[in-house]
Amino acid sequence: MRQSSVWCNNFPWPVLPVRTPWMSATCGTIGRMDPDELLTALDPEQRAVALARSGPVCVLAGAGTGKTRAITHRIAYAVATGAVNPAQVLALTFTVRAAGELRGRLRALGGGAAAVRATTFHAAALRQLTYFWPRVIGGRPPRLVESKHPLLREAARDLGLRVEGPALSDAVTEIEWAKVCQVHPDSYVFAATEAKRAPSAGVEDIGRLYAAYEALRRDRQLIDFESVLELTAAILLTEPAVARDVHAAFRYFTVDEFQDVNPLQKLLLDAWLGGREELCVVGDPRQTIYSFTGATSEYLRTFTVDYPEATMVRLVRDYRSTPQVVGVANRLVAGPPAGAGSAGAADSGALVAQRPPGPEPVVTRYANEEAEAAGVAASIAAFIRSGVLPNEIAVLLRINAHMERFERALSDAKVPYVVRGAERFYDRPEVRQALVLLRGAARAAGAGTDATGLPGELAAAVRHVLASAGLTPAPPAARGAVRERWESLAAIAGLADDLAAARPAATLAEFAAELAERAETGHAPVAAAVTLATMHAAKGLEWDAVLLPGLTEGIMPIVHARTAEAVEEERRLLYVAVTRARVHLALSWAPARTPGAEASRQRSRFLPAMQTPLAGERV
Repeated sequence: MRQSSVWCNNFPWPVLPVRTPWMSATCGTIGRMDPDELLTALDPEQRAVALARSGPVCVLAGAGTGKTRAITHRIAYAVATGAVNPAQVLALTFTVRAAGELRGRLRALGGGAAAVRATTFHAAALRQLTYFWPRVIGGRPPRLVESKHPLLREAARDLGLRVEGPALSDAVTEIEWAKVCQVHPDSYVFAATEAKRAPSAGVEDIGRLYAAYEALRRDRQLIDFESVLELTAAILLTEPAVARDVHAAFRYFTVDEFQDVNPLQKLLLDAWLGGREELCVVGDPRQTIYSFTGATSEYLRTFTVDYPEATMVRLVRDYRSTPQVVGVANRLVAGPPAGAGSAGAADSGALVAQRPPGPEPVVTRYANEEAEAAGVAASIAAFIRSGVLPNEIAVLLRINAHMERFERALSDAKVPYVVRGAERFYDRPEVRQALVLLRGAARAAGAGTDATGLPGELAAAVRHVLASAGLTPAPPAARGAVRERWESLAAIAGLADDLAAARPAATLAEFAAELAERAETGHAPVAAAVTLATMHAAKGLEWDAVLLPGLTEGIMPIVHARTAEAVEEERRLLYVAVTRARVHLALSWAPARTPGAEASRQRSRFLPAMQTPLAGERV
């Protein structure tokens, strides 16, 4: 197996005896699961995954093919048959929401599977680093900084650089890319040039900024998210006693979305494994869309090189989308037509639709971008009139800069909408404030009392509390941050409505407790509104109807995609966007920016293949 190397600002690592309370999940009662029943619920390929109880195992899982079902049943089957101790299983993924879904699925399967630790790379590493630091380094662990922006602004001022707004976000991306790729500040300029990186501030200034940022961080004994992974790996690789404890604690590993692993995460995973081969990875090379952050599908593609004895299973049965949507996705990535035989599809990786036929996807050419936004809003209104729920509709855009145009069009059409960004719902400032207010009100009011003047009915009491945070009966006319803040508070109020309907006697304290649990698992509320999101933010989600406007050259693929590799990443991003749709798919483009402007834009190079055999374009 290939070994990874690491550089870091090393601390002295004295060898100390350690214990391991950091790894324990609440095991509870193991109970019983019927292994045969677990297998009965799976299709043949998913069953092959579950039956491969010991590693190494590689699962190539196309969009909508039930990969989460396959890997959770594999873990549950291994537990039910006594092949593994559930407390020694570590299931890793990349987002709090995905980790919460894994935990929920495992809990629903019953028995010992509920004892499995399902978490993110960063959460697992931080838990271990926090535990081992006082014993190995001594003293309290360094403070974690959740945002690089303040330190970077300070570093830029010290260097006399003007880095604000998009340029600051660009600098953050560059530094995070360098850190996950294990590029030292002294080597950044060379590495970035070789990788054809083109930050807006220039590679020379980013190199200086990176070095200044790292110096400030070290001087103040701070760690960022990349440092958490790096330092945890360093402890494991340099401290045999720590490695023995961790290797004894976790013996059975599953990694979801393996195509998104970056070199630093791979380094830590190798340190956790310690040369062992009890590893199951799941991913889809066709959904690699984060190469700009350092993620690479190379580890997934070369898994059988690292592990020649690995079991390989390919999941191609698409349970999410209609044959019409699957056909567009397959044509986009040059696979054979949907409905091809299972064997041929399995060889090529093409998806095989399992749902009944649905409506044909449509491609529309609008005169200009304003007309396109209005047309998209009108299409959405028609979907809603036909019975599609607003929260089952999404508009997915390539770049955030186009969001305002569609917000305005949806507002004009009186269509409710929410904007979904990369920020997690429970990390939003207004949501954190609301949770604090609700916990305080619950403590003051007591169970179901109105001692503080709160209404006795739960939904009314929650709205009363949230009014102090800015919730009003009707949405504000303003868009952007003001509207997003209101949407967040309204979503919390909607959860109170749901809880009150399910449990009329529920108290404010019980609601606050449920919110805390949802925050821990990343279970964000679903608003009764259309979703506006970027294609990247839509990864892992799905809707009945998906609209993809802006399919012009320079937008899709983006103008910055100057190499063949970058263009192929854009193709994969569009593939991810297409495969979010269950039933309805609408594609559109506009040759002019504004009414009366020159029609200088060309339709996306990806559209012709997607249209065949669709009957042309609507105009």
